[in-house]
Amino acid sequence: MKAMMFLPLLAWVGVAVAAPPTVVHPDANLVALYDEAWREAKTRTWEAPGGAPVKRYMDEGVYDDQIWIWDSCFMAQFTKYAAADYPGIETLEAVYAPVVEHRDTPLRVHIWDNPPLFAWCELEHWKFHGDRKRLEEILLRRKLLQRHYAAFMDPPTGRVPRGCVNPVILKPAKAANGAWGFVWNGGRSGMDNTPRGADVGWGGILWVDAIAQQALAAKCIAALYDALGPEHAAESAKWRKEYARVAKEINDHYWCEEDGFYYDVRLGDGGFSKVRTPASLWPLLAGVATQAQADRVAKWFEDPMEFGGERPIPTVSRRSPGYDAKTGDYWRGGIWPPTGYMAIRALDAYGHRALADSLAKRIVALQERVFRNCEPHSIWECYAPEADEPSTEHGRRARHTFCGWSALGPINLLIENLIGLRACDAAAGVVEWDPPKDAAFPLGIENLTFGGRTLSLVDDGAALTVTTDKPLTVLDRGTRRQIPAGTTRLPR
Repeated sequence: MKAMMFLPLLAWVGVAVAAPPTVVHPDANLVALYDEAWREAKTRTWEAPGGAPVKRYMDEGVYDDQIWIWDSCFMAQFTKYAAADYPGIETLEAVYAPVVEHRDTPLRVHIWDNPPLFAWCELEHWKFHGDRKRLEEILLRRKLLQRHYAAFMDPPTGRVPRGCVNPVILKPAKAANGAWGFVWNGGRSGMDNTPRGADVGWGGILWVDAIAQQALAAKCIAALYDALGPEHAAESAKWRKEYARVAKEINDHYWCEEDGFYYDVRLGDGGFSKVRTPASLWPLLAGVATQAQADRVAKWFEDPMEFGGERPIPTVSRRSPGYDAKTGDYWRGGIWPPTGYMAIRALDAYGHRALADSLAKRIVALQERVFRNCEPHSIWECYAPEADEPSTEHGRRARHTFCGWSALGPINLLIENLIGLRACDAAAGVVEWDPPKDAAFPLGIENLTFGGRTLSLVDDGAALTVTTDKPLTVLDRGTRRQIPAGTTRLPR
């Protein structure tokens, strides 16, 4: 039963809300979907109960009195675009309290051992907002990221941590061949009913995403120390060394040279449990793969019988015996915006931008078609892999109005891949503008706030018009351009 404890933020604030940035795109249906995502996300912006460490937070859309780690981390990825009004990073504070600082809170964490993505989120927040005060607080004073990394390496297996709901399943382990990593299960990895480990069971494998996410965390912690300045070089070097240690383990034991793919590892014999899922792209997002390895992984995302096709990045290969062609049955082939977003970011990081853009375009188009043609007209938790319909969860239709992390498609993929605002570096005052190769114009974003700046970029195909209240650098299709305050037109 849902606990009806809290109220949507709009019901109690009683003040005007700032509008998210406006997008410019020739497809009016995609603009409407973008606007809908922000509207639905506002219904999930909640007043926190008394005694919580925050005043407001983003509710994921499942239980009103509980929050999820990886939902919260992914929601922080889209809320950065309108952070004044959508409390994505504040939600992480509500998670840190019980998970890292062992404080009780009326906002309970559903699963302590969800994917360890805090450092990635904090690095993304730092890049976009340049909030040095927050960075010093979480990294130097409270050491939240370092403490969580250590706790994940040595988890309280079998116990229910204070402020959490479920016992910890995560367990460090070694396979027969000496490979080390973590035993997890579907719910803890976030892929609830995944067919991974079909040959030996969930408890019989080392989960590739768990160790890769730890590598990502170590890499991001090092980058955050670097951001604070050279006086923290020793700490940065320590974390780079830890990253290299974990990365070597992944490439030594989780990479299948024969198939060109990262797999889970069987505990019993150290062999590969060959169930292909997007979880195997976490090593790419962590930067663990060589370019040659990433190029081979990318081929699987071009194949329509694997992860390509009109409705791309299903949560298990279409060739897998565990694939549900009819509905995707949640994590047995359902198309999920968070794992899709992760995979697209990972492929783009290795230079597969055209493939990443094409996958993004197809995911957003699927979300738009389902929004327009299915009732209720909404953004859904996950989508069927072979029909324009929502997926199911054990026969029950997936949840609607799920923004929530499903806003990653209409917001992040639209802004970053379909429009071309690839990155914003607040500290350096640099934005990367690179519309997709097959783009139709005009494309742009208006009234974007990042790093204390307000910025608009609109590309009509003949010129890029930049309006900013502070000077900045625009990396315009690879060319660095120094832009003064005011409006500047850059002809092609």
